[in-house]
Amino acid sequence: MAHVPASERRPQLVQAAIELMSREGLAAGSTRAIAAELGVAQATVHYTFGTKKDLYRAVAEQLMADFIDQVHAAAPGDGTFGEQVRTLVHALWTSTVAEPGRCILLAEVETLAMRDPELRDIIRGLQDETERIASGMLTALADAHGLTLALPAQDIAIQFLAGFDGLCGRHLVLGAGHEQPDEAALRALDLLVGTTVRLCLPAA
Repeated sequence: MAHVPASERRPQLVQAAIELMSREGLAAGSTRAIAAELGVAQATVHYTFGTKKDLYRAVAEQLMADFIDQVHAAAPGDGTFGEQVRTLVHALWTSTVAEPGRCILLAEVETLAMRDPELRDIIRGLQDETERIASGMLTALADAHGLTLALPAQDIAIQFLAGFDGLCGRHLVLGAGHEQPDEAALRALDLLVGTTVRLCLPAA
């Protein structure tokens, strides 16, 4: 492969690692396998990532950045506040379960991070960022409808994300990432939407 500047090589290696480990699991991400995935020398991977922990950190950052991009890209469409929340949630669900390998890989990295203080810090920071963005989207949507949220936006965002993560995990376990969501999952998703909307709106 022709010479590529280090500034370009690093993101290429991260993407190659994500593609490989999304297919075969976190444990499959050896420097030799990642090098073969991209068609470079093994030394290139060692040079770019000093340790495997550095690689895992880069993978986690990219996975979460991709998820956050999905959140930003979801458009609320038209309709009432509740209808727009539902549109956003279903768009996020569709984009999330469309790549089950990445969801499983992120879960593997998060599990690993629970035992590693350095990795835990980066995962915690990315979790905080996700909650901040979800809070901001709820606030912006409420402002657009002239609504005052009944609870702090962050509290609602945390509640929603916990439920959403649980439903994604259930889908991966029951469907092994190869089947369409079952009707129970879609009903539960709408229940989550309804609960989230009720938390947002003042009591009648």
